[in-house]
Amino acid sequence: MSEMAAYIVDAGTNAAPPDVIRTGADLLRGALLDSRQRWRDLVSMATDFAFETDAAGRLMFVAPATVLGWSTSALLGQPALMLLAGPQDSFNPFTPSPAYRDRRAWVRRAEGGTACFSFAAAPLMEHGVAVGMRGVARDVTTEHARESNVAGALRRGEVVEHILWQMRQEVLAPRMMDAVLDGLTAALGASGAAVVDLLATTEGEVLLHHTGADAPELIAAAIAVLQVETLDPLMTSTMGHPVIACPSYTRFGQRAGLCVWRIAGGTPWTEEEGQLVSAVTTIVRVVLEHDAIQRELARQARTDPLTGLLNRRSFLEEVNRRIDRLDREEMPGTLMFVDLDNFKRVNDECGHDVGDQALVHTAQLLRRTVRPADLVARLGGDEFALWLDGSDELTAAERAERLRLDGPAAMAAVLPPDAPPVSTSIGIASRHPRAGENLDEVMRRADAAMYDVKRAGRGHWRVARDPLHP
Repeated sequence: MSEMAAYIVDAGTNAAPPDVIRTGADLLRGALLDSRQRWRDLVSMATDFAFETDAAGRLMFVAPATVLGWSTSALLGQPALMLLAGPQDSFNPFTPSPAYRDRRAWVRRAEGGTACFSFAAAPLMEHGVAVGMRGVARDVTTEHARESNVAGALRRGEVVEHILWQMRQEVLAPRMMDAVLDGLTAALGASGAAVVDLLATTEGEVLLHHTGADAPELIAAAIAVLQVETLDPLMTSTMGHPVIACPSYTRFGQRAGLCVWRIAGGTPWTEEEGQLVSAVTTIVRVVLEHDAIQRELARQARTDPLTGLLNRRSFLEEVNRRIDRLDREEMPGTLMFVDLDNFKRVNDECGHDVGDQALVHTAQLLRRTVRPADLVARLGGDEFALWLDGSDELTAAERAERLRLDGPAAMAAVLPPDAPPVSTSIGIASRHPRAGENLDEVMRRADAAMYDVKRAGRGHWRVARDPLHP
């Protein structure tokens, strides 16, 4: 046979007429068409999206029959750019370019959603010139979300670890909180942050800590948002400022909130940034609890556990500080020593529980006798002390007389009927700036005056002689 010949199978009848003979060129053309169809069938089965574009960027081939809700008929002949969902300057998989693989781009779904596809493509060449692109893509939306979540968690972990490192460099809770807020605002590109007390009863008590720009109106907006009972971060906008807030509940019953804000017109908060604020809120809660413990320890170190008054050490420290200020202002100050008469008999005859009640009642009586700014302390046993800022011996004598008159009757109300009568012996010593006395000298004069009262029959008061006018 001098020429190549073949039987052509009729696609409609599957018949092979023996009288039809084609040349070698026809065979080659048929083989190419068959190869192309097999390629299309293969990519349709193996990928989520296969395409070919022409030199104008139009879709000339699409497989499978439906892609992201788009039918083949709706896509063929259309600009491939219609599928892209990302910004204009993002990667365009349909632009003629050298071959590439594993490049990601966001594409639009027919119903309006988006999906992330990983593309691999090569240029279609004609006479050495790229006249289009041929490629495949697979849907990696779930994989991308998982990778983004992992990457976001790693970034949040890095930020939180950095904030914790900064916090650990401090000892006192207020400085710890400053480190937390400074680290958070730097990480988020925020202009300010604050921790607020959501249970505060007065305006001045609301703001616990803050850093950056002082913005009361933004803090007020965050507090309003935080009234919602939730543990999730809440995002809002006030006067153009993006604000994010997250509540925090401590083990000691404190209800606080962390709020962060950006400058007016700043970038809105993202979900990942909200998750970071939520993570840092946990640190804020720990610092608040640490602060509460530190304040309680400080209070216990400064106060008498039975009466809640200042103890001897804290009273003397505070009086010395006040003396320095009074000297600068050339103001007097007066010390009063108060001792309970017959207290030992009460303890011996009625028991220590009754004696403790007498001490607590005395503490309450002394607080009511002086101003809130004055100092009241239990020095030990049945000995008490008062310091009256800016007052002279005349004012102190008025307070002492009130105690002499009201004390025994008020004490009798809390003691058993058969308890020994309890009165007060009071010694008073005023300190004037010109005298140049130190606290020890004032205490000696007040103590001496009190013991003069005891020797004279108790239940009264006496003013120590002024060293300037002996």
